Amino acid sequence: MNKREFLSGAALGAAALAGPAHAAPRTISSPALLTVTGAIGRGNRGPLDPALDQMMKKQGIRFDKAHAFDFASLVSLPAVTIRPTLEYDGKIHALRGPLLTDVLAAAGVRKAQAELVMRAIDGYAPTATMSDILKYRFIIATHLDGKPMPVGGLGPLWALYDADRFPDMAAKPVNERFGNCPWGLYHIDVH
Repeated sequence: MNKREFLSGAALGAAALAGPAHAAPRTISSPALLTVTGAIGRGNRGPLDPALDQMMKKQGIRFDKAHAFDFASLVSLPAVTIRPTLEYDGKIHALRGPLLTDVLAAAGVRKAQAELVMRAIDGYAPTATMSDILKYRFIIATHLDGKPMPVGGLGPLWALYDADRFPDMAAKPVNERFGNCPWGLYHIDVH
């Protein structure tokens, strides 16, 4: 990646995070696939319900407010397509979804120096900095090779980037490129 691409990506990410503070939170009409907590805006749902949010409770997640996204709200955001070589079969695949910075902006995240804990349904929870999210242009993939990703596979959501496009990642063996990329993503905590 050259300096100009990095700087324009950083400027776009900063602009996304600086979106309108008065925008009304979008309500969802189907089950939530992704819940964003921590340093967010007003949110569109209340606190953790220990009776109904069993997986979050068992994984030690706590929050007073959250922004929940269903499939429709995620696919309504502008989508990008990446084509990384995946470690599972060593082949190039097309993954499509919104930039993670756009998802965070929709949740009201304003912290440019944020740290994110991205949690998968199996409990895997890598941490990434906002600078890495911007640098690598992470997406929240909703589609793999043109089809929505099912639960039980790599979906329904996967936070990842096109590792083949970044020399520091492309130099690594393919099975070491995606350590900060949880598939089966369902929760992001913003610090």
